[in-house]
Amino acid sequence: MTRSPLTRDEVLDAAAALVRQSGPQALTMRGLAAELGTAVTSIYWHVGNRESLLDALVERTVADLGEIRPRGGTPQERVVSVARALRRLLRAHPHLVAMVHERGLTERMFLPAQQALVHEVHAAGLRGARAAEAVRAVQFQVVGHVLVERNRERAPVQRPGEEDLWAETDTATAAAEDDRALARALAAPVDPERVFTTSVRALVKSLLEAGT
Repeated sequence: MTRSPLTRDEVLDAAAALVRQSGPQALTMRGLAAELGTAVTSIYWHVGNRESLLDALVERTVADLGEIRPRGGTPQERVVSVARALRRLLRAHPHLVAMVHERGLTERMFLPAQQALVHEVHAAGLRGARAAEAVRAVQFQVVGHVLVERNRERAPVQRPGEEDLWAETDTATAAAEDDRALARALAAPVDPERVFTTSVRALVKSLLEAGT
């Protein structure tokens, strides 16, 4: 069966998949051609050399982060929705985000999310320096949380881990004197999504109420 002509988007999709799986160092023109079942010259024709390919991937990543759309019926809900969407995108593309940073485009990457946040904090009544502070606080909360998540995932297995420590009799008993449910909860595996949502909701509520 004759293969349909290769497109630039297909090349970029395959390149992005390789970067997500193994990092930018694994992306070679020859390997990409093999992945697509085509000649290396075809890859060059569509995207230029490797540096041009990396630049195109960076531009696409920046564009993807510009597609965040607030959701919810109140400014608070909509700010939280932007924060959650930004976290998901950063979590989904760690190697591509690192490439954006290495090429000095981090601020440009975050600009669309900042613009969405500005619209919502204005709707909540914040203006000037207070509005800017709220936007940056939410952005830093998202980035900081993602970095903590990534560090936890890459860290060596902890022996004993948090769950083991809180499950130990002496520790759990001490906590249980006042709050048995607390000890049980801290002995359970961490739910990063739940922790993030709880913390960002509390932060946003505090920031927006300061403007009312």
